[in-house]
Amino acid sequence: MVEQTLLPEQHEQLLVKTVPQMVDAIYRLAVRGAPAIGVAAAFGVLLGIQDQGGLERSAFIEHVHGVCDELATARPTAVNLFWALNRMRARMERDEAAGADVEALIGGLFEEAHGIYDSDRATCRRMGEIGAELISDGHSLLTHCNAGALATAGMGTALAPMYVAAEQGKTIHVFADETRPLLQGARITAWELMQADINVTLITDSMAARVMQEGKVDAVFVGSDRIAANGDVCNKIGTYGVALCAKAHDIPFYVVAPLSTIDPTLADGSLIPIEERPAAEITEGFGRRTAPEGVATYSPAFDVTPARLVTGLITEVGLIETPNTELIRDALARGHQDAT
Repeated sequence: MVEQTLLPEQHEQLLVKTVPQMVDAIYRLAVRGAPAIGVAAAFGVLLGIQDQGGLERSAFIEHVHGVCDELATARPTAVNLFWALNRMRARMERDEAAGADVEALIGGLFEEAHGIYDSDRATCRRMGEIGAELISDGHSLLTHCNAGALATAGMGTALAPMYVAAEQGKTIHVFADETRPLLQGARITAWELMQADINVTLITDSMAARVMQEGKVDAVFVGSDRIAANGDVCNKIGTYGVALCAKAHDIPFYVVAPLSTIDPTLADGSLIPIEERPAAEITEGFGRRTAPEGVATYSPAFDVTPARLVTGLITEVGLIETPNTELIRDALARGHQDAT
Protein backbone atom coordinates (compact mmCIF):
# COMPACT_ATOMS: atom_id res chain seq x y z
CA MET A 1 0.00 0.00 0.00
CA VAL A 2 1.03 3.66 -0.32
CA GLU A 3 2.74 4.92 2.86
CA GLN A 4 0.45 7.92 3.26
CA THR A 5 2.29 9.47 6.20
CA LEU A 6 5.14 10.42 3.83
CA LEU A 7 3.06 12.19 1.18
CA PRO A 8 3.59 14.47 -0.63
CA GLU A 9 7.36 14.67 -0.12
CA GLN A 10 7.84 10.95 -0.70
CA HIS A 11 5.75 8.44 -2.63
CA GLU A 12 6.75 5.09 -1.18
CA GLN A 13 5.18 1.67 -1.02
CA LEU A 14 4.67 0.03 2.38
CA LEU A 15 4.92 -3.77 2.36
CA VAL A 16 2.75 -5.25 5.11
CA LYS A 17 3.44 -8.92 5.88
CA THR A 18 1.93 -9.58 9.31
CA VAL A 19 -1.16 -8.80 11.35
CA PRO A 20 0.73 -6.55 13.84
CA GLN A 21 2.15 -4.62 10.89
CA MET A 22 -1.37 -4.12 9.52
CA VAL A 23 -2.66 -2.97 12.91
CA ASP A 24 0.22 -0.50 13.08
CA ALA A 25 -0.41 0.75 9.53
CA ILE A 26 -4.08 1.43 10.31
CA TYR A 27 -3.40 3.04 13.69
CA ARG A 28 -0.69 5.44 12.55
CA LEU A 29 -2.63 6.36 9.37
CA ALA A 30 -0.27 4.80 6.85
CA VAL A 31 -3.57 3.56 5.45
CA ARG A 32 -6.63 5.67 6.24
CA GLY A 33 -10.11 6.43 5.01
CA ALA A 34 -13.01 4.24 6.12
CA PRO A 35 -13.36 2.09 2.96
CA ALA A 36 -9.60 1.58 2.66
CA ILE A 37 -9.42 0.57 6.31
CA GLY A 38 -12.12 -2.03 5.67
CA VAL A 39 -10.24 -3.50 2.71
CA ALA A 40 -6.98 -3.44 4.68
CA ALA A 41 -8.65 -5.29 7.56
CA ALA A 42 -9.95 -8.00 5.23
CA PHE A 43 -6.50 -8.46 3.71
CA GLY A 44 -5.11 -8.40 7.25
CA VAL A 45 -7.13 -11.53 7.98
CA LEU A 46 -5.48 -13.20 4.98
CA LEU A 47 -2.08 -12.25 6.38
CA GLY A 48 -3.08 -13.86 9.65
CA ILE A 49 -3.96 -17.20 8.09
CA GLN A 50 -0.92 -17.60 5.87
CA ASP A 51 0.98 -20.76 6.80
CA GLN A 52 -1.86 -21.87 9.08
CA GLY A 53 -3.24 -24.56 6.79
CA GLY A 54 -1.80 -27.33 8.97
CA LEU A 55 -3.99 -26.49 11.97
CA GLU A 56 -6.85 -28.68 13.05
CA ARG A 57 -10.21 -27.28 11.89
CA SER A 58 -11.34 -26.10 15.33
CA ALA A 59 -7.94 -24.57 16.08
CA PHE A 60 -7.96 -22.78 12.71
CA ILE A 61 -11.40 -21.28 13.36
CA GLU A 62 -10.29 -20.10 16.81
CA HIS A 63 -7.15 -18.61 15.24
CA VAL A 64 -9.18 -16.62 12.69
CA HIS A 65 -11.36 -15.14 15.41
CA GLY A 66 -8.20 -14.14 17.29
CA VAL A 67 -6.80 -12.43 14.19
CA CYS A 68 -10.06 -10.51 13.73
CA ASP A 69 -10.01 -9.46 17.39
CA GLU A 70 -6.46 -8.16 17.02
CA LEU A 71 -7.25 -6.18 13.88
CA ALA A 72 -10.34 -4.69 15.56
CA THR A 73 -8.10 -2.88 18.08
CA ALA A 74 -6.50 -0.69 15.39
CA ARG A 75 -9.02 2.21 15.40
CA PRO A 76 -12.35 2.51 17.22
CA THR A 77 -14.35 4.93 15.06
CA ALA A 78 -14.26 3.75 11.44
CA VAL A 79 -17.17 1.31 11.21
CA ASN A 80 -15.88 -0.18 7.94
CA LEU A 81 -13.11 -1.84 9.95
CA PHE A 82 -15.63 -3.84 11.98
CA TRP A 83 -17.96 -4.31 8.99
CA ALA A 84 -15.19 -5.97 6.98
CA LEU A 85 -14.07 -8.15 9.88
CA ASN A 86 -17.66 -9.21 10.50
CA ARG A 87 -18.00 -10.15 6.84
CA MET A 88 -14.88 -12.29 7.09
CA ARG A 89 -16.15 -13.99 10.26
CA ALA A 90 -19.57 -14.55 8.71
CA ARG A 91 -18.07 -16.11 5.59
CA MET A 92 -16.02 -18.51 7.68
CA GLU A 93 -19.02 -19.43 9.80
CA ARG A 94 -21.15 -20.12 6.70
CA ASP A 95 -18.45 -22.32 5.20
CA GLU A 96 -17.92 -24.02 8.55
CA ALA A 97 -21.63 -24.82 8.78
CA ALA A 98 -21.44 -26.29 5.28
CA GLY A 99 -18.74 -28.69 6.46
CA ALA A 100 -15.75 -27.04 4.76
CA ASP A 101 -12.32 -28.29 5.71
CA VAL A 102 -9.42 -25.94 6.53
CA GLU A 103 -8.32 -25.63 2.91
CA ALA A 104 -11.84 -24.68 1.84
CA LEU A 105 -12.15 -22.23 4.74
CA ILE A 106 -8.95 -20.51 3.59
CA GLY A 107 -10.28 -20.37 0.04
CA GLY A 108 -13.53 -18.82 1.22
CA LEU A 109 -11.77 -16.15 3.23
CA PHE A 110 -9.55 -15.33 0.26
CA GLU A 111 -12.61 -15.00 -1.97
CA GLU A 112 -14.44 -12.83 0.58
CA ALA A 113 -11.51 -10.41 1.03
CA HIS A 114 -11.18 -9.92 -2.71
CA GLY A 115 -14.94 -9.51 -2.95
CA ILE A 116 -14.75 -6.65 -0.46
CA TYR A 117 -11.98 -5.07 -2.54
CA ASP A 118 -13.81 -5.42 -5.86
CA SER A 119 -17.09 -4.22 -4.38
CA ASP A 120 -15.48 -1.07 -2.99
CA ARG A 121 -14.06 -0.18 -6.40
CA ALA A 122 -17.46 -0.55 -8.05
CA THR A 123 -19.20 1.33 -5.24
CA CYS A 124 -16.83 4.28 -5.53
CA ARG A 125 -17.51 4.53 -9.25
CA ARG A 126 -21.26 4.42 -8.73
CA MET A 127 -21.19 7.12 -6.02
CA GLY A 128 -19.03 9.25 -8.29
CA GLU A 129 -21.59 9.02 -11.07
CA ILE A 130 -24.48 9.86 -8.74
CA GLY A 131 -22.62 12.76 -7.14
CA ALA A 132 -21.44 14.18 -10.48
CA GLU A 133 -25.08 14.84 -11.37
CA LEU A 134 -25.07 17.47 -8.59
CA ILE A 135 -22.04 19.28 -10.05
CA SER A 136 -22.45 21.79 -12.86
CA ASP A 137 -19.84 23.10 -15.25
CA GLY A 138 -18.00 25.98 -13.54
CA HIS A 139 -18.84 24.89 -10.00
CA SER A 140 -16.44 25.62 -7.14
CA LEU A 141 -16.48 22.96 -4.44
CA LEU A 142 -15.03 22.57 -0.95
CA THR A 143 -13.87 19.38 0.74
CA HIS A 144 -12.43 18.57 4.16
CA CYS A 145 -9.79 15.93 4.95
CA ASN A 146 -9.15 13.28 2.30
CA ALA A 147 -11.77 11.01 0.79
CA GLY A 148 -10.17 10.29 -2.55
CA ALA A 149 -8.56 7.28 -4.17
CA LEU A 150 -6.08 6.88 -1.31
CA ALA A 151 -8.96 6.52 1.16
CA THR A 152 -10.58 3.64 -0.73
CA ALA A 153 -9.78 0.76 -3.05
CA GLY A 154 -11.25 2.73 -5.95
CA MET A 155 -11.59 6.37 -6.97
CA GLY A 156 -12.71 7.61 -3.56
CA THR A 157 -15.89 8.78 -1.90
CA ALA A 158 -16.08 12.59 -1.60
CA LEU A 159 -13.64 13.12 -4.46
CA ALA A 160 -15.28 10.54 -6.75
CA PRO A 161 -17.99 12.97 -7.99
CA MET A 162 -15.24 15.46 -8.78
CA TYR A 163 -13.27 12.91 -10.77
CA VAL A 164 -16.35 11.84 -12.72
CA ALA A 165 -17.40 15.45 -13.32
CA ALA A 166 -13.94 16.14 -14.73
CA GLU A 167 -14.24 13.03 -16.94
CA GLN A 168 -17.52 14.44 -18.25
CA GLY A 169 -15.69 17.56 -19.39
CA LYS A 170 -16.99 19.85 -16.65
CA THR A 171 -14.62 22.58 -15.53
CA ILE A 172 -14.54 22.60 -11.73
CA HIS A 173 -12.48 24.15 -8.95
CA VAL A 174 -11.93 22.67 -5.48
CA PHE A 175 -11.01 24.33 -2.19
CA ALA A 176 -9.19 21.76 -0.03
CA ASP A 177 -9.09 22.39 3.72
CA GLU A 178 -5.62 21.58 5.08
CA THR A 179 -7.24 19.48 7.87
CA ARG A 180 -5.37 19.89 11.14
CA PRO A 181 -3.49 18.42 12.85
CA LEU A 182 -2.08 15.88 10.38
CA LEU A 183 -2.86 17.90 7.24
CA GLN A 184 -4.50 15.15 5.20
CA GLY A 185 -6.10 17.80 3.00
CA ALA A 186 -2.83 19.61 2.38
CA ARG A 187 -0.65 16.53 2.01
CA ILE A 188 -3.02 14.14 0.27
CA THR A 189 -6.17 15.75 -1.17
CA ALA A 190 -4.30 18.60 -2.83
CA TRP A 191 -1.74 16.11 -4.18
CA GLU A 192 -4.45 13.77 -5.52
CA LEU A 193 -6.38 16.54 -7.28
CA MET A 194 -3.22 17.96 -8.80
CA GLN A 195 -2.33 14.51 -10.13
CA ALA A 196 -5.78 14.43 -11.76
CA ASP A 197 -5.30 17.91 -13.30
CA ILE A 198 -8.23 19.30 -11.31
CA ASN A 199 -7.91 22.95 -10.30
CA VAL A 200 -7.37 22.96 -6.53
CA THR A 201 -6.72 25.74 -4.01
CA LEU A 202 -5.40 24.85 -0.56
CA ILE A 203 -6.78 26.79 2.41
CA THR A 204 -6.41 26.48 6.17
CA ASP A 205 -9.38 25.05 8.06
CA SER A 206 -10.19 28.47 9.54
CA MET A 207 -10.55 30.00 6.06
CA ALA A 208 -13.55 27.87 5.03
CA ALA A 209 -16.10 30.30 6.45
CA ARG A 210 -14.42 33.19 4.66
CA VAL A 211 -14.49 31.64 1.19
CA MET A 212 -18.16 30.72 1.72
CA GLN A 213 -18.94 34.27 2.81
CA GLU A 214 -17.27 35.53 -0.35
CA GLY A 215 -19.59 33.38 -2.48
CA LYS A 216 -16.76 31.20 -3.76
CA VAL A 217 -18.28 27.81 -2.84
CA ASP A 218 -21.22 26.20 -4.67
CA ALA A 219 -21.30 22.93 -2.72
CA VAL A 220 -19.43 20.95 -0.06
CA PHE A 221 -18.53 17.28 -0.49
CA VAL A 222 -17.08 15.26 2.41
CA GLY A 223 -16.71 11.59 3.31
CA SER A 224 -17.54 9.80 6.54
CA ASP A 225 -16.12 7.22 8.93
CA ARG A 226 -19.45 6.26 10.50
CA ILE A 227 -23.05 7.29 9.97
CA ALA A 228 -25.68 6.67 12.64
CA ALA A 229 -29.12 5.23 11.88
CA ASN A 230 -30.71 8.70 11.96
CA GLY A 231 -28.24 10.23 9.49
CA ASP A 232 -25.82 11.89 11.92
CA VAL A 233 -22.41 11.85 10.24
CA CYS A 234 -19.06 11.24 11.90
CA ASN A 235 -16.08 12.52 9.91
CA LYS A 236 -12.67 14.07 10.42
CA ILE A 237 -12.52 16.74 13.13
CA GLY A 238 -13.55 20.09 11.68
CA THR A 239 -16.33 18.72 9.48
CA TYR A 240 -19.05 19.90 11.87
CA GLY A 241 -17.75 23.46 11.63
CA VAL A 242 -17.77 23.27 7.83
CA ALA A 243 -21.37 22.01 7.90
CA LEU A 244 -22.46 24.86 10.18
CA CYS A 245 -20.86 27.40 7.85
CA ALA A 246 -22.46 25.80 4.80
CA LYS A 247 -25.88 25.94 6.48
CA ALA A 248 -25.39 29.59 7.38
CA HIS A 249 -24.60 30.45 3.76
CA ASP A 250 -27.26 28.22 2.15
CA ILE A 251 -24.63 26.00 0.52
CA PRO A 252 -25.48 22.32 -0.11
CA PHE A 253 -23.56 19.96 2.17
CA TYR A 254 -23.19 16.46 0.74
CA VAL A 255 -21.75 13.36 2.41
CA VAL A 256 -20.46 10.65 0.09
CA ALA A 257 -20.22 7.24 1.73
CA PRO A 258 -21.05 3.61 0.97
CA LEU A 259 -23.86 1.87 2.83
CA SER A 260 -21.19 -0.07 4.73
CA THR A 261 -20.36 3.18 6.57
CA ILE A 262 -23.86 3.30 8.06
CA ASP A 263 -24.09 1.74 11.51
CA PRO A 264 -27.77 0.85 12.04
CA THR A 265 -27.04 -0.29 15.60
CA LEU A 266 -26.46 3.30 16.74
CA ALA A 267 -29.62 5.40 16.96
CA ASP A 268 -27.80 8.73 16.70
CA GLY A 269 -24.37 10.28 16.51
CA SER A 270 -23.98 10.75 20.26
CA LEU A 271 -23.35 6.99 20.51
CA ILE A 272 -20.44 6.94 18.05
CA PRO A 273 -17.12 6.28 19.85
CA ILE A 274 -14.69 9.09 19.08
CA GLU A 275 -11.01 8.23 18.88
CA GLU A 276 -8.62 10.58 20.69
CA ARG A 277 -5.21 10.98 19.14
CA PRO A 278 -1.82 11.41 20.90
CA ALA A 279 -0.95 14.90 22.18
CA ALA A 280 2.23 14.94 20.10
CA GLU A 281 0.20 15.26 16.91
CA ILE A 282 -0.73 18.77 18.11
CA THR A 283 2.29 19.82 20.12
CA GLU A 284 5.04 18.54 17.83
CA GLY A 285 3.44 17.44 14.60
CA PHE A 286 5.87 16.09 12.00
CA GLY A 287 8.70 16.24 14.55
CA ARG A 288 8.81 19.99 15.24
CA ARG A 289 7.59 21.31 18.58
CA THR A 290 5.09 24.14 18.18
CA ALA A 291 3.65 24.28 21.71
CA PRO A 292 5.07 24.69 25.23
CA GLU A 293 6.33 21.59 27.02
CA GLY A 294 3.67 20.19 29.35
CA VAL A 295 0.68 22.03 27.85
CA ALA A 296 -2.61 20.15 28.14
CA THR A 297 -4.18 19.00 24.87
CA TYR A 298 -7.51 17.63 23.67
CA SER A 299 -7.33 15.88 20.32
CA PRO A 300 -10.49 14.07 19.15
CA ALA A 301 -9.89 12.69 15.66
CA PHE A 302 -13.52 13.09 14.60
CA ASP A 303 -16.66 15.11 15.21
CA VAL A 304 -20.32 14.47 14.49
CA THR A 305 -22.44 16.54 12.11
CA PRO A 306 -26.18 16.33 12.92
CA ALA A 307 -28.40 15.02 10.13
CA ARG A 308 -30.27 18.33 10.04
CA LEU A 309 -27.18 19.95 8.50
CA VAL A 310 -26.81 17.30 5.77
CA THR A 311 -28.36 18.17 2.42
CA GLY A 312 -27.93 14.63 1.20
CA LEU A 313 -26.09 11.34 1.60
CA ILE A 314 -24.69 10.00 -1.66
CA THR A 315 -24.56 6.20 -1.53
CA GLU A 316 -24.26 3.45 -4.10
CA VAL A 317 -28.07 3.07 -4.15
CA GLY A 318 -28.69 6.77 -4.79
CA LEU A 319 -29.01 10.17 -3.14
CA ILE A 320 -30.72 10.23 0.26
CA GLU A 321 -31.98 13.80 0.56
CA THR A 322 -32.40 15.27 4.06
CA PRO A 323 -31.57 11.91 5.64
CA ASN A 324 -33.52 10.51 8.55
CA THR A 325 -34.02 7.12 10.17
CA GLU A 326 -36.76 5.98 7.79
CA LEU A 327 -34.93 7.00 4.62
CA ILE A 328 -31.70 5.36 5.76
CA ARG A 329 -33.55 2.16 6.69
CA ASP A 330 -35.06 2.11 3.18
CA ALA A 331 -31.65 2.64 1.57
CA LEU A 332 -30.14 -0.21 3.57
CA ALA A 333 -33.01 -2.46 2.49
CA ARG A 334 -32.41 -1.53 -1.18
CA GLY A 335 -28.73 -2.27 -0.75
CA HIS A 336 -29.51 -5.66 0.75
CA GLN A 337 -31.84 -6.46 -2.15
CA ASP A 338 -29.18 -5.48 -4.69
CA ALA A 339 -26.63 -7.69 -2.92
CA THR A 340 -28.93 -10.71 -3.06
